[in-house]
Amino acid sequence: MNARSMLKEPAGGSAYSFEGAATGTFQCVAFTIGGHHYCIDIMSVREIRNWTGVTELPNTAEFMRGVINLRGIIVPIIDLRARFGQGLIEPTPSHVVVVVAIGDRLHGLLVDSVSDILTVKRSDIAPIPETAGQSQSPLLDGLITQGEQMLAVVALERLLDSGAEAIAQTMRTLDQAPHEEFSNTVTAA
Repeated sequence: MNARSMLKEPAGGSAYSFEGAATGTFQCVAFTIGGHHYCIDIMSVREIRNWTGVTELPNTAEFMRGVINLRGIIVPIIDLRARFGQGLIEPTPSHVVVVVAIGDRLHGLLVDSVSDILTVKRSDIAPIPETAGQSQSPLLDGLITQGEQMLAVVALERLLDSGAEAIAQTMRTLDQAPHEEFSNTVTAA
């Protein structure tokens, strides 16, 4: 399946108000980061595109790689490996940016690769087990087992919670900068 065939139209609602809610199923986009498998609700995905580079911004958190101009919309790019505390991704043309809607803004998630679109029963989402006194991971909603593989469900809304100030600073920087300086990051869709 190619990246262009995975485009989705915007949808509102919470992270788990999907088309399959009546049947107890939902679809998710599965991806990898450093050999680990994750997924996000497909209804939040707007576009999947190859890595093309970013315009870096000063005074941002390490996981904020910069911004891209996506058909006139400035989109901050979050390095998910760095956000999960696993070090920065050294992006190559084979890396992928998954553009998602979080709240009323678009964000790009830099990942190693997108692997599949899965249909999952909501009842198959297991809670995050308690580790080191914490009852759940602040960045994950649960775990899904698919055969021998386990995927962690990324909590998109909470992904920004503890990094909210870094993202707010990025957005303030963007609001103060003329949009012409970001035009060099526009690529063919």
